[in-house]
Amino acid sequence: MAAKKVLLRFSSSLISKPIVYRLIKDFDLTFNILKATIRPDEEGEMVLEISGNGENYKKGIAFLKESGVEVLDTEKKITKDEERCYQCSACTGVCPSGAISIDRKTMWVSFDPEKCIVCELCVGTCPSRAMQVRIK
Repeated sequence: MAAKKVLLRFSSSLISKPIVYRLIKDFDLTFNILKATIRPDEEGEMVLEISGNGENYKKGIAFLKESGVEVLDTEKKITKDEERCYQCSACTGVCPSGAISIDRKTMWVSFDPEKCIVCELCVGTCPSRAMQVRIK
């Protein structure tokens, strides 16, 4: 039984439906919600760590896609190139998971890949291109 992280994007029409619940009930999968932003009448996003039988996982992901949920691959990871980073801290303002932080005394920007949800917001924000997407 392996765990995989996925980013789910819901249209506003799907927010009120128990789609994620069906992963448990119909596909015998378990999940841990790592991040969720869901507002009425807007698009919603969830980052889940899903675990279960490999075949059930495939069926569950297929169900999500068929239901209209956008499922994004998080087999990618974000890395920080320390040599390129000039500690501007632009990335700290856009990181929703707290994976990027700044020490106010030293002004050193730190990156914790364990907290990263691979939303890629930091990549587009970084002027020095120190934050990069890598395929695992």
